[in-house]
Amino acid sequence: MTADTTAVPRRKLIEVALPLEKINAESAREKSIRHGHPSTLHLWWSRKPLATARAVLFAQLVDDPSSFPDRFPTEEAVAKERRRLHEIIEQLVVWENAGDESLLRRAYEEISASTDGNPPPVLDPFAGGGSIPLEAQRLGLEAQASDLNPVAVLINKALIEIPPKFAGQPPVFPGAADAQITTWPGVTGLAEDVRRYGQWMRDEAEKRIGNLYPKAKLADGSEATVIAWIWARTVVCPNPACGINMPLVSKWWLCKKKGREAYVKPSVSGKKVIFTVSQDLDSAPTKENDGTVGRSGAVCIGCGAAVSLDYIRSEGQGGRMGMQLMATAAEGNRRRVYLSPSPDQETPASVGRPEDVPSGTLSVHPQYMGAPRYGLTEVADLFTNRQLWSMVTFSNLVDEVRNRIRVDGLSAGNSEGDSLERGGSGAAAYADAVATYLGETVGRLADMANSLCAWEPIAECPRHLFSRQAIPMIWDLSEGNPLGSSSGSWLALLEGTRRAFGSVAFPRLSQPAFVEQKAAQDVDFTKFVLSTDPPYYDYVPYSDLADFFYPWLRSSLQDIYPSLFSTLLTPKREELVANTLRHGSKTGAQEFFEEGFFDVFSSARKGIDSSIPATLYYAFKQTEITKGEESSSGWSTLLEGLIGAGWSITATWPVRSEASNRMRSQRSNALGSSIVLALRPRPDTASIADRRGFINALAEELPRSLKELQQGAIAPVDLPQAAIGPGMAVFSRYAQVLNDDGSRMTVRAALARINEILDEVLAEQEGDFDPDTRFAIAWFRQHGFDAGKFADADNMARARNASLEHLERSGILTSRAGKVALLSPSTLGERYADKEYDPATDPHISTWEVVMHLSRALTEKGVPAAAALLSQVPEAIDRDLCKELAFLLFTIAEDAKRTQVAIEFNSLGTAWNDIVAESRNASTQLMLGT
Repeated sequence: MTADTTAVPRRKLIEVALPLEKINAESAREKSIRHGHPSTLHLWWSRKPLATARAVLFAQLVDDPSSFPDRFPTEEAVAKERRRLHEIIEQLVVWENAGDESLLRRAYEEISASTDGNPPPVLDPFAGGGSIPLEAQRLGLEAQASDLNPVAVLINKALIEIPPKFAGQPPVFPGAADAQITTWPGVTGLAEDVRRYGQWMRDEAEKRIGNLYPKAKLADGSEATVIAWIWARTVVCPNPACGINMPLVSKWWLCKKKGREAYVKPSVSGKKVIFTVSQDLDSAPTKENDGTVGRSGAVCIGCGAAVSLDYIRSEGQGGRMGMQLMATAAEGNRRRVYLSPSPDQETPASVGRPEDVPSGTLSVHPQYMGAPRYGLTEVADLFTNRQLWSMVTFSNLVDEVRNRIRVDGLSAGNSEGDSLERGGSGAAAYADAVATYLGETVGRLADMANSLCAWEPIAECPRHLFSRQAIPMIWDLSEGNPLGSSSGSWLALLEGTRRAFGSVAFPRLSQPAFVEQKAAQDVDFTKFVLSTDPPYYDYVPYSDLADFFYPWLRSSLQDIYPSLFSTLLTPKREELVANTLRHGSKTGAQEFFEEGFFDVFSSARKGIDSSIPATLYYAFKQTEITKGEESSSGWSTLLEGLIGAGWSITATWPVRSEASNRMRSQRSNALGSSIVLALRPRPDTASIADRRGFINALAEELPRSLKELQQGAIAPVDLPQAAIGPGMAVFSRYAQVLNDDGSRMTVRAALARINEILDEVLAEQEGDFDPDTRFAIAWFRQHGFDAGKFADADNMARARNASLEHLERSGILTSRAGKVALLSPSTLGERYADKEYDPATDPHISTWEVVMHLSRALTEKGVPAAAALLSQVPEAIDRDLCKELAFLLFTIAEDAKRTQVAIEFNSLGTAWNDIVAESRNASTQLMLGT
């Protein structure tokens, strides 16, 4: 089948307009939801929010009213109908509405009407964490998911393939069905069996390994369940005169909650290190002495010797790294109790390694894999011996419980039937299904029950390993109690699984879905609609990270899925990522990635339903842009593959798919958005353009698009990323763009032109500002908030029709001793510490001044304070110009590598729409006197 590229297809909603602000708000909100989210069934990296996937699929399939001039003959009629469709999207993306059957039925009816009553199946060939196929199924569509990685395939089976098979079935655990008089709707029966058989596994595990997890003896003689044991890794001090087993500790704090502070206090007696728990705040750790090890090395607490990381690595690689118990955290009366080490808690952990530990060698990629550099090269090395006993016990119990479920199913009157992998639906297949979820819970336990979990002194619980997309080295580790009931225990994880089944976000629909393990290069795209979130170049090493889970899942579930778990580790050779270690060099990795994308999307172009655009998510920040021909390898390689395969970009949308509180964004300007590209096969009749024609078209169309992006819900940090979309939409409409010498213009060169125009647009915006602001921008570009010479400032001010005396009176800068410095938001905070700044009474107010005070208010007190301040700003100050200034200042600060300042202005630009909306409410309340 060849895609018909001659007929003019109806435009879909995603190619024209989206209620982006609502989609982004709900997508970011969803990222903070943990309890009851389907993603808690098992971890995967860089999952897209369900709200985003749901909105994109709906808009991808539903016609835009502008395609029907006979039905909607005026702009007003088109706008009204489009607003109606947007209202459906705005309801669909709300987390609490994810299970609203009437709303989902309404959405399906719109999709059906736009697809002539025959909605096509949706295909995601890079299914990963399963957000896209899950949302296709929720919208009533047939979903087809595939992925090369068996861990991802298993996740998708658990999300979309297994539930419809057993929807409405009562539980088979003895007596469970009698606990509920009514029917068991959706997957509630399946969820109940997962909970009950999971509880049986926990009870059996306690019989077998309970002696390894003793209770703690409290000061009053009572006993308490241990939550975690906090250990320090140790190496022998290289100073011969010392030679102690020196602790490697990143922090001494156990609890930082006010009134409950507790920390570990080390001391040395002879050659022995002694740890005691203390609550004496007079001798509490400070920022300067909290821990013994950092990025540059460690310090011995015995002799004060500086110890290099190279020495620590060599000790680890030689098997000479040990562990010493620092403290025990136990359950107290509505609070944690911290106890100093004792033999009754340390001795049970001194157990040998079990024999049947699954094998698996970890990657040594330096960008993501920190632990192997310290001798932890095997998956099993990432666990203490006691943790290995726990993991092996629960893993073995999965096979035992599976047989028990099968027998109970037969007793409940179900027929034996075939296995799940063979398509069965009787007692054998049901046992396989329940065991699948329990096996995945073993995978989740691995994430919490390993020796790379740090103790969190604020939440007072162990932190799971994969807080980011890497396996880093951890020095002081918290060993959770899998037999307890707190964070990291088997029962806590099992409860997370139950909540996921019972949440509003788990589909109640019985639409079947199909999942297969296959490289995207081998997928048949015929007659599908394509929506996918492909790998991000070298950003996430999926298979390297999945190797952490794979041996445990294989050990638990190989008998159920023999073909899925036929290899010792996850497949690597065909994985479409740019891994320099795997392909020998950056060039080799880039060529592999580009060729792979070309193959995948060439096949897709030939096979997909061309009446509907494809959608593709991508989030790879441009970090290699120069003024020449350089650009981000991730983006240029992706786009080169897409455009070379015959695709044209018809629309792009920046969707804010990452929570602002994620670990990486707390410390950097990390990209928070994905760009969703709407793609169609480029017509075979597409024209060829010369370089000048392309640049003229770009110069005409891109500034307008950039203005729309700035006024939308995009953050300043994402603007360069989002600019790629409309720029490449111009480039990709041509069959080729030819340089002056007749050679083909590369995507890399086109991206450089796009970024040049972005710089020009931002520079041109300076002319819209008042003289004071224009001076401040120019001075900020040269000096930031540092001081410069008075003479230079005076010349710069005069050239912009401003005066330094006036600028100082307006509160923009200080001028002392021949030096001039702009006042930063934090400095303004100090100046107005004892009084409120009132913009309504400021006779010299400027856009710059407003933005500085808003940044201060947002940083110190959040959106409500910034909104209240903006509500008092005179209407003469253009709100749109304030937002443009925040974008411009972010760009200047980032280019100058003033990271902290850039983060502050990025935060202002990101929150701008919320600030404006709330300021209107504040203004209304002021007028009403409330």
